[in-house]
Amino acid sequence: MSWNPALDPDLPKGDAVDAIETVIVPRARDLGGFEVRRALPSVARQMVGPFIFFDQMGPAEFLTGQGIDVRPHPHIGLATVTYLLQGRLHHRDSLGSDQWITPGAVNWMTAGYGITHSERTDGEVRDRGQTLFGIQTWVALPKDAEDGAAGFTHVGAEELPVLDAEGIRLRLVLGEAWGARAPLPLPSEMFYADINLAPGAGVPLPDNHEDRGVYVLGGSVRVGDQRFEAGRMLIFRPGDAVSVHAGDAGARLMMLGGATLEGPRYIWWNFVASSRERIDAAKEAWRAGDWAHGRFRLPPGDDREFIPAPER
Repeated sequence: MSWNPALDPDLPKGDAVDAIETVIVPRARDLGGFEVRRALPSVARQMVGPFIFFDQMGPAEFLTGQGIDVRPHPHIGLATVTYLLQGRLHHRDSLGSDQWITPGAVNWMTAGYGITHSERTDGEVRDRGQTLFGIQTWVALPKDAEDGAAGFTHVGAEELPVLDAEGIRLRLVLGEAWGARAPLPLPSEMFYADINLAPGAGVPLPDNHEDRGVYVLGGSVRVGDQRFEAGRMLIFRPGDAVSVHAGDAGARLMMLGGATLEGPRYIWWNFVASSRERIDAAKEAWRAGDWAHGRFRLPPGDDREFIPAPER
């Protein structure tokens, strides 16, 4: 049986219960004029399918000379998914990847045994200023991929499937759903979609995935007779046939989910693992700072500074 800490197999399903299992209100943090809202992990739920981290970045207006400087930092046991709605972000990593992320494209970085990366707004983007708005998620890797090789893939917006129906425009970012498949190979079953709904339009949740959630980015949605404003993550019960409808002003959603993993994950700082021992080993390797011969390298072209590990 797959592992899901919030699901009681004895609970009734279908018409006997509310289709929504959990509603998560993200925690907001101000990072110096740049607000981040974190929906996952939460007290109510650690993961939705393999998605273990979900941050809404902005929207934030950066004036000329202002921007983001996320210095080089490490990851293990996960894949990062960076998806922008507005603005541009410069990614560099220890594999030598050097990629600008643009709206509608997807950056998939697999940490595996260990990778280091930075994210900045520099060069001409910083000189002219910009509005930055996007989502960053982490996908926990299955146990057989935790200690695998690191990797990086960028898929342009024009390569992702787009489904248009009456009042619906849907871009499938990852996985397979609604009869479409995104091109990026994945380590486990999942789906991730960017959906725009016209006022009153509805979209069904895919029925080929166990775990399913919706994050309301803009506008509002209705599920049955319940209404939810922007900034809410809704987690649905497995197996229920459910549709999400936009409110009077329309809605923009990120829909996500997939198969639950084979067990819980430990999280410390930027590390995700199925055991505390893996976390401890990575922690010591980063603190050792042996960039030439150790487990972690710094990104070429961005190796003059890094984020130290927390004390605790």
